[in-house]
Amino acid sequence: MTDPKPYFEAHVFSCTNRRPDGHKRGSCAARGSEKLRDYMKARARELGLDGRVRINAAGCLDRCELGPVLVVYPEGVWYTYHSFADVDAILETHLVGGGRVERLMLKPEQTELLPEQVG
Repeated sequence: MTDPKPYFEAHVFSCTNRRPDGHKRGSCAARGSEKLRDYMKARARELGLDGRVRINAAGCLDRCELGPVLVVYPEGVWYTYHSFADVDAILETHLVGGGRVERLMLKPEQTELLPEQVG
């Protein structure tokens, strides 16, 4: 038996977890992830990705210090993002063009944002 064709070509899970103010790890929602996720959903529709790519809100993805964060599956590529321009770059480069936005990509071992990743 073979697996069925995927329902979506890609899933984007955007952390929208909110921790109490002052929490030592911070939270993606406190850093604006809800507004950015809403923009991402609307922009994905504008780019014709609706029906092919699903933009999902996610609970904690456990990379709070790097947030806001999102992960694109099936590739499993993680990004930090801080602005509408970052969202546009991820959608246009990764999800439309099949490339990667290297300056925003997170490495598995990464625990701090790099200077070029700070919003």
